[in-house]
Amino acid sequence: MAKSAILTIMERAAIKAGRGLARDFGEVEKLQVSTKGPSDFVSDADRRAEERLYESLREARPTWGFLGEEGGTVEGSDPQHRWIVDPLDGTTNFLHSMPHFAVSIGLERDGEIVAGLIYNPITDDMFTAEKGKGAFLNDSRLRVAGRRRLADCVLVNGMPHLGRGDHGLFLREAALMMRKVAGMRRMGAASLDLAWVAAGRLDGYWEVGLSPWDMAAGLILVREAGGIVRDVNGGSSIFDTQSVIAGNDLVVGQMLKVLQEAREAQAKLANARASA
Repeated sequence: MAKSAILTIMERAAIKAGRGLARDFGEVEKLQVSTKGPSDFVSDADRRAEERLYESLREARPTWGFLGEEGGTVEGSDPQHRWIVDPLDGTTNFLHSMPHFAVSIGLERDGEIVAGLIYNPITDDMFTAEKGKGAFLNDSRLRVAGRRRLADCVLVNGMPHLGRGDHGLFLREAALMMRKVAGMRRMGAASLDLAWVAAGRLDGYWEVGLSPWDMAAGLILVREAGGIVRDVNGGSSIFDTQSVIAGNDLVVGQMLKVLQEAREAQAKLANARASA
């Protein structure tokens, strides 16, 4: 597959950052770890990886903006372009010696994600996509799974944890969804969840409480693999609602109905308690 200049820049940056992460992964117990909040770990590896990404991307496109999980926003003189980067998605997996994490790079042009890359340096899986040019895993073209019924599907979700999310609502969603699907997974890296949906390894995905760097690259991967992405209300305000649901159109439609049923049941319970 002939790569564009943009993807070449993104791949070089990801590989450079990935080499450092692979080295750190081999010495994970020696890392100095700090905490930003409950179960939200930041390590020296995160910071070093983001520095490498910033240096590589800035060198290639010095006027473009940059949004990173660790360093925040760096304005560029070109207001049309911005890199959206997660240097280490799946930090908790990484710190527990689980080889399921990724470097994620999205390119935003005039408010639209037009290119994305997700790279797992341990498996050497390089997922890439550009608007109108398809999605790929290394050199193989990707398509979302074609299953039509939830009963045949394996779904992945972002289960909330200590200090994060609405646990009650999620438990209701999960209980309703579990009755309808062939299986459910919780993998721990949102970018790879989206990449695996694009690759057809998983049939659908939903999660709330996400940031742009968690989703940017994965959104275009799913779209370019023939899938659809929405917010969990079925709309297009993915970044604003900090939520995503992804899969083929039939599966997403059925998932949205289940999530809506869960929200309605939760609201009825809350109203009943309020009036008691």
